[in-house]
Amino acid sequence: MKAILQRVSSARVDIDGRSVGAIDAGLLVLLCAERGDTEAQADRMLAKILKLRIFSDDAGKMNLSVQDVGGGLLVVSQFTLAADASAGNRPSFTQAAAPDDGRRLYEFFVSKARAAHPVVATGEFGADMKVHLVNDGPVTIPLQMAP
Repeated sequence: MKAILQRVSSARVDIDGRSVGAIDAGLLVLLCAERGDTEAQADRMLAKILKLRIFSDDAGKMNLSVQDVGGGLLVVSQFTLAADASAGNRPSFTQAAAPDDGRRLYEFFVSKARAAHPVVATGEFGADMKVHLVNDGPVTIPLQMAP
């Protein structure tokens, strides 16, 4: 399972011109399930995201988590994180989870996030989404959970 975290001042997802999910300060989580990924990996990914200290404390050091600062999570499915562009000029997405598995793991992750964190917004799995964000820092962190 892969994720890209972006620390944001604000972020939202629009589909067909309407906003379907938005947060103020917090984390935009671009989430990708790959073939063979499990719910255990999704659990570990969520735990890492909630505790990762990438928000500034009073001294300006990255020492606080999204939980510490009361920030939101905007979780967006992003199968293109599984891209392999090592051969040729057209990426291959064969490592991405099959759509049914990807949806199941995405929905599992979101349900666990909502149970563990007070502010969780989402995009829509498989939709053509427009993601708007103000990257704070900028801070962008890639994460990968091995089996």
